[in-house]
Amino acid sequence: MLEDLSIKDFALIDEATLEFTNGFTVLSGETGAGKSILIGALSFLLGGRGGIEQIRTGCGEAHVSGTFSVENKEAQRWLSDHDIELEDGRILLRRQIRSTGKSSAWIGGSPVTRSELVEFSSYLVDIHGQHEHQSLMRVSEHRRFLDSYAGITNEVAAFTSVYTELCQKRQFLSELNSNDATRRQKIDLLSFAVKEIEDAKLKAGEDEELEAEEVRLSSFERLYSGIEDINALLSGSEESVVPILKKVRQAVSHATELDKELSPIFDRVEAAFYELSDISEEFKSYERGLIFDPERLSVVQERLETLHKLKKKYASSTSAPIAEVISYCKSAKEQLEKLGGTDADRSALVKEIESLSHTAYKQAVAISASRAAAAFRMSVGVEQILQKLGMAGTKFSVNVVKTDDPEMKKCTPYGMDEVEFLISANPGSPLLPLAKIASGGELSRVMLAIKTILAQSDMVSTLIFDEIDTGIGGQIAVSVGDHMKMLASKKQILCITHLASIAVYADTQIKIQKAVSDGTTSTKVRVLSEEERVLEIARMLSGDAASHESLEHARMMLKKFGG
Repeated sequence: MLEDLSIKDFALIDEATLEFTNGFTVLSGETGAGKSILIGALSFLLGGRGGIEQIRTGCGEAHVSGTFSVENKEAQRWLSDHDIELEDGRILLRRQIRSTGKSSAWIGGSPVTRSELVEFSSYLVDIHGQHEHQSLMRVSEHRRFLDSYAGITNEVAAFTSVYTELCQKRQFLSELNSNDATRRQKIDLLSFAVKEIEDAKLKAGEDEELEAEEVRLSSFERLYSGIEDINALLSGSEESVVPILKKVRQAVSHATELDKELSPIFDRVEAAFYELSDISEEFKSYERGLIFDPERLSVVQERLETLHKLKKKYASSTSAPIAEVISYCKSAKEQLEKLGGTDADRSALVKEIESLSHTAYKQAVAISASRAAAAFRMSVGVEQILQKLGMAGTKFSVNVVKTDDPEMKKCTPYGMDEVEFLISANPGSPLLPLAKIASGGELSRVMLAIKTILAQSDMVSTLIFDEIDTGIGGQIAVSVGDHMKMLASKKQILCITHLASIAVYADTQIKIQKAVSDGTTSTKVRVLSEEERVLEIARMLSGDAASHESLEHARMMLKKFGG
């Protein structure tokens, strides 16, 4: 359960701290006040996308943190596996985004990656935004909802792993069985490449070393002339740097004998003299070792030409590192090993494929049976909830079509079933694909029903709905509010709404409002008192929070549906 949330410099929110309780919490505010910013901040905290546009204008970084009580056994196991300890059954999540675009995250006191944050937070919170209505329009998502309800997500993942391996081995066998001429041609090409590369006896990084040596050798005259000039300037005559510095050292030494306060300066002059003298000697030594070697230059250039040709043939470009050619050679040898497989290898591979196919088929059959059983229960459950949400007479069906395929050649990575939601919104009408006939308001309620039955078997303790009331109103909104209240007896519910008939059912109401101060716009967030709720509900009812009629209507609704 989410216990508190702190936000600083996120979007239009300069600073906000909120405490949450069990039950049903509604977030309300006028259009454009920034209601979704609060959900956006929470989504960011849970591992959602982070971008510099989320940082409040004029600030260098944004921070969001939240404390969660953790009762979910899976979440507790995850923390244990990652050596993170709970404190009194609670954990603090923190995340920040800097103006450089870099984001950081912590679970407890431990830094974590974004993917780790997403994985852990999925055990705590389920956020349903308006965009998720569209997932009901994608038939591919229907299977995922059914699998979650059936509790077979892990089984499906295990099947996917086996099925993927099966497909890979079948592909490999197909390559082995391809026409011998094609296979032989490929073997010849790979063999030639391996021999050519191995004969070159390549070393990682040698191209860079040789290029540097070529520059040095081919520029010998300019280099030698430059070193001569340096040595002349340093110590070539009495007017050079080192002899002059020697005289300076002697003069400072005499001055220091007369005034000891000059001792620190003398030390520095002396250090400079010895350092430059040492540098001068090193340049002289370097000059004595400079020898023009045209033969070595020729060897280097020939070797670089060899490397250039190999890169042109086996690397991504001639400017690529020689390591790419070495990597290509390794890959070619692995391919040769596979392509040169004996009949015994091929026979063993066939047996592996048969075994994997048998295993995959058994798993697929078991998954299919679980889906069929769960589909009926889910159909009934969603239908019953839809009756309560103002869709009386609606028929809902989770349609599962099974393709019995013992050889596992017509399956998908998720099994042998096609899953699609069907609906008949009017009595007497045939069941048709949900994606084709449902309106926006119907989709909202279908999604709410699905989330509700998933919540019954889901260990996630907090559900967040971002404007679930899209496309509804009147008595239907009252039904939705009543249903949310019922759901809040089992889960912590947070909901953004613009409908008073939903808001009055809440145990707690948070108002989001936009304010302008000194020409700067910000979003303020606060929990409303009882009297403030009356004003807010009155505003939501009629847009007028001041009239006596609106206030009385608001009080009546809160008394009837709230508490």
